[in-house]
Amino acid sequence: MINYFKESLRRKKARRITKEYPPKVSAFNLPEDGLIEFANWDNPIMHQFVITQSTINFFRKFISEGDLAIDIGANIGDTTVPMSLATGINGITLGFDPNPYVFKILKKNASLNKGKSHITPIPFAISTTDEEFYFISSEASFSNGGISPTKESTHGKFVYPHKIKGVNLSEFLEKNYKQWIDKLSFIKIDAEGYDKEIIKSIANLIIKTKPVIVAESFGNNSNDAKMELFQVIQQHNYDIFYFGDFDMNTEIIKIKKKEEMLNWKGTINIYAVPINLSSK
Repeated sequence: MINYFKESLRRKKARRITKEYPPKVSAFNLPEDGLIEFANWDNPIMHQFVITQSTINFFRKFISEGDLAIDIGANIGDTTVPMSLATGINGITLGFDPNPYVFKILKKNASLNKGKSHITPIPFAISTTDEEFYFISSEASFSNGGISPTKESTHGKFVYPHKIKGVNLSEFLEKNYKQWIDKLSFIKIDAEGYDKEIIKSIANLIIKTKPVIVAESFGNNSNDAKMELFQVIQQHNYDIFYFGDFDMNTEIIKIKKKEEMLNWKGTINIYAVPINLSSK
């Protein structure tokens, strides 16, 4: 009971008082990948993640050794790390996150599992054009949040004091990772409801490389926005699926028309596969 009240107090402080919370590294002995390290964030608000073989194998359905994979909205790296184990030491996983607090934990995760993965953490948001934004959260510890051109935002009232950079993904890759573009196989997007705008901004990249796309249908979005997310992906000749979780054995349901995006309440995950691949 005493521990319960201590943790409750820690959570209340984290919501009201801004402070640094360190990484906390755990090791997981997996049946196929062996010993894998992962740094959780010792922020009392944050969920503590467990790396499982089933999660890694979910990504291996779409990602091969030596590929380029991109995690937009990587947070501390809970999907970046499994993705990087799929791309392997000869591939590369780029993890983008503009939140300065979680980025420190993402960097720690990028330093782990040497010889098994290759993560490059990048502290930028993905935007239509290169510009600067405020990062704003509803929690003082910045456990969540999003970008905004002004300090007034629906994301919350806690504003990071320095602006963060937004970059156009296609232009950024062309400038910094040109030799990898043809190896792009997978993009995961989790951008607090901004997913469809990111997809619009990388239309040329999608047409050229045809990656598998994972996106989030944000619970607070309007019905029109949820259906538009379906449309902006489908127009590139993709089949789209609902899936329950990043797990090899998760529930998967094909979404055949935009109105079916409204079959689920709240935030849901979808993945999209080029039609010529999903039919195989």
